[in-house]
Amino acid sequence: MHSQLQQLMHKEKQVPGSVTYSIKRYAKEPQWNMDDIGMINYHVEKNNPDENYLQLRFCVSGNVYCREKKTECDFCKFSASKSCVEKVDSVDVLSFTFSPSYLKQFASGKKNATLSDNVLSFQHTTSFSKTLPLCGKTRLAIEALLNHTYTDSLENIFLNAQTQILLLYSMDCMMGDPEEKFTCKFLANSDDREKITRAREILLQHIGEPLTIKALSRKVAINECYLKKGFKELFGTTIFDFYQTQRMEHAKYLLYDKGLSVTEVSSLLGYSSISHFSTAFKKHTGIKPCELLLH
Repeated sequence: MHSQLQQLMHKEKQVPGSVTYSIKRYAKEPQWNMDDIGMINYHVEKNNPDENYLQLRFCVSGNVYCREKKTECDFCKFSASKSCVEKVDSVDVLSFTFSPSYLKQFASGKKNATLSDNVLSFQHTTSFSKTLPLCGKTRLAIEALLNHTYTDSLENIFLNAQTQILLLYSMDCMMGDPEEKFTCKFLANSDDREKITRAREILLQHIGEPLTIKALSRKVAINECYLKKGFKELFGTTIFDFYQTQRMEHAKYLLYDKGLSVTEVSSLLGYSSISHFSTAFKKHTGIKPCELLLH
């Protein structure tokens, strides 16, 4: 199937002593309707241990690839440019292959070993594969991998940290309890979790068109109280703080990288006055917008 798709990016790398990973990004066709999915492959050969490995694979859609930046383009993503020709909706396929020598450090070594311990130490005797829909935490970790800007040794450190996070979530979700544990009981319903994830996507798409929580709850068809509580539990921040952080980070990008004026950025982000924008920017960054332009 991959040979029939328009490939936008292909990156492979081996982090020394850790993981071999591959990221392939493809142009998404408008008619495709895809569910994000993850897979864990455990391969063990008793008579040939050199062939043993644990692999995580993910297929996610809904991201935006920019040919200009070679990453997800914030300028397009936040709808600041309605007609950007570099913007491409993508389907992203990621794989991470871990060696036994790397994984054994995480096994507990206890006598009454769990299934996770047996897999990490390659004591589980049969190979298997297992799939399940992605939780919000896994999706965020994947987005971080797709959009980071680290290079060289810092990239290795970042990749090592993110792949360990993906390993943690995968082992927990795929091999632990089949149900995720939530403080908010309604989050046990996958439809409600999907609505809250969708709300986050809508916030990002309307970064220059402020939405009230009431309007947002209507768009995703969920109670306002559930939306606020569920968002905080899934993403670890309030809707307001998340939205403000994204707006100010985008403002920095528009000011510093794109060279727009304070007036232009204030207007693009939907502020009624430059002074309101400057106050919000300083509260988030510690400096005024005009001071950023002097750096």
